[in-house]
Amino acid sequence: MSLTRRPSPKHRNDTRNQGAAMKVFLIGAAGGVGRRLAATLVAHGDTATGMHRNPEQHDAVAQSGATPVIGDIIEDTIEELAAKLAGHDAVVYSAGAHGTGKDQTTLIDGKGVEKAAAAAAKAGATKFVLVSAFADSERASGYGDGFEHYIKVKRGAEIHLTGTGLDWIIVRPGHLLDGAGDGLICAGLALREEPIRRENLAQFIREALHHPELTRTIVEVTDGQTPIAEALTHVAHSVGPRR
Repeated sequence: MSLTRRPSPKHRNDTRNQGAAMKVFLIGAAGGVGRRLAATLVAHGDTATGMHRNPEQHDAVAQSGATPVIGDIIEDTIEELAAKLAGHDAVVYSAGAHGTGKDQTTLIDGKGVEKAAAAAAKAGATKFVLVSAFADSERASGYGDGFEHYIKVKRGAEIHLTGTGLDWIIVRPGHLLDGAGDGLICAGLALREEPIRRENLAQFIREALHHPELTRTIVEVTDGQTPIAEALTHVAHSVGPRR
């Protein structure tokens, strides 16, 4: 089945996202990327709402600077999720099943993205960043059927998102590491996989949200030697205008 690229959203040229403060809804806010992203968003004058399923995650989300909101990407309907997204400029989806089984992978890494995309469109939060994975990430490591299913589901989610009318960016990070970020990365349409610190990834996503020319594209990102803003501009110019 072939996909026809839909026209970019009319609001893409709206200046509200070009340097202005944004209200960002984080799905996966309690995770390592989500908490770091909330912190850098707030530090730069944006506001963040962080959805979490487990009440015990409330304090961790709040300490990151995000406003905690209970939600479940599996159990919530599109309408319920859209009500939570109302009033936000953007959605960042970094939730994942994290090795809890094929069924959970399908529901969170796959169907969850589809549900979130539909809810974002319904709520008018048309900027959508999906944190995905490298195309062949660690496939030679012998992780078996579960990992192959994970890669298949990730690709399916990407394909679905590219067929929507959202102002989407798909980010494929290298192997994620802890540790302080230095603001230096390598970003491109196709890279050799290397690790990236979660803090660098969070900073990259925050700047990508505010980069008006980086839209409707897939970006692979690792730690590197290029300042984030410079790397973003280079990728945006490599992609060219989208029609």
